[in-house]
Amino acid sequence: MTTMISNLPTVLIEEIFFRVPLKSLRALRLTCKSWNTLSNSRSFRKLYISKTATREEESMMIAMMNFDLYLMRVLVDDVDPSKAFKKKRKRRKKKESIVFKRKPRFLDEQVKISQVFHCEGLLLCILKEDDTRVVVWNPYLGQTRWIQLRYYYRPHGDDRFVYALGYKDKESCGSFKLLRFIDYFRGAPKKQFFWYEIYDFNSDSWTTLDVTPHWCISCGDRGVSLNGNTYWCAKERNAEDDIVDHIICFDFTRERFGRLLPLPSSVIDHEYEIVTLSCVKEEKLAALFQHYESDWNEFDIWITTKIDAEMVSWSMFLRMETGPRIEVPHICDGFFIDEEKKVAMGFEEEFYRKTFIIIGEAGYVKKMDIGVHVDRKCRPSVCSYVPSLVQIKKPSRGKRKRQSSLEKRLFDQNMLRLEAICRRR
Repeated sequence: MTTMISNLPTVLIEEIFFRVPLKSLRALRLTCKSWNTLSNSRSFRKLYISKTATREEESMMIAMMNFDLYLMRVLVDDVDPSKAFKKKRKRRKKKESIVFKRKPRFLDEQVKISQVFHCEGLLLCILKEDDTRVVVWNPYLGQTRWIQLRYYYRPHGDDRFVYALGYKDKESCGSFKLLRFIDYFRGAPKKQFFWYEIYDFNSDSWTTLDVTPHWCISCGDRGVSLNGNTYWCAKERNAEDDIVDHIICFDFTRERFGRLLPLPSSVIDHEYEIVTLSCVKEEKLAALFQHYESDWNEFDIWITTKIDAEMVSWSMFLRMETGPRIEVPHICDGFFIDEEKKVAMGFEEEFYRKTFIIIGEAGYVKKMDIGVHVDRKCRPSVCSYVPSLVQIKKPSRGKRKRQSSLEKRLFDQNMLRLEAICRRR
């Protein structure tokens, strides 16, 4: 009896795939339906990357500096940072190094990037001087997709929109969507304005969402993607103060926001001035809390043990407390977590100092000169990056999905409201 390709055991099929170079993987997918389904599963893509990618690729981060993107790798020696300040112990010399690799030239050299968001190996890039479009890019596969925006609003040159990239199919990372919204929540109710819309990669169309926010997300807050959803720091909309004490999730499958989820109870009472989110190996969410006073400074990082759109639980990862004579690092925007070495990394808040910080236990702090000139108008940021085989679906040939009469009416109404606000400013 002849054995068909489609009847081969899954273990054997995986071994075949693992031996195939990336450039030939697409042709292999076309062999049969079962092979194509297997190669598109999220679990297989992660396993393929782990077996075929080099150590350098696995440890990479994405850094944004000078309105440009870099693939970045920081090497930290295996020395336990908690032993760095223990007395009467022979200290081994730590070996840290930082390497930047410029992005592949998928864009014209004149194009500048003002924001970048990571989701399953894809990067959503917001352009500094182009209000009409954004681009989604897979650095590992070299694929891009440009998305035309329906409108823009940048008072005083600042982009007032919040962006997020996510997907509907959790198993295959399929049905990608782009969320974009603007939300003015200060002042009298009549002066408040919000507009939430979503772009579907499959239909190449925008839809206005029926959202009445009971939360506040700052326009400068960059969301973090995890398992296809996006999370932001948030607070109650009618709260009397500006203290961030919750996070909130947008579920791309249901296309709606979940309830406000609490931050760790032990840190809420401290009223931290800065709360920043990051992703840990696309498996967990990390929250960085920074608090500064004249006589005491604190720096805490917590990591989720469970999380979805409706619930969250936290575990302490790293804590640093210092007196007034000890300088506490101040990380801006994004940060990176290495769970195995139990360190956190990020750019110094005083970005003109051109330093990158590694923070560990027992007060361990290492500052490194990045060796790159930094434009003070562009705050450097970093996020974790895991190479991905996720394919960016191209728009279907022919006409895009026709806009419904309801969507046209909603769009026109929101544009009139936005124009009215612009006249009042």
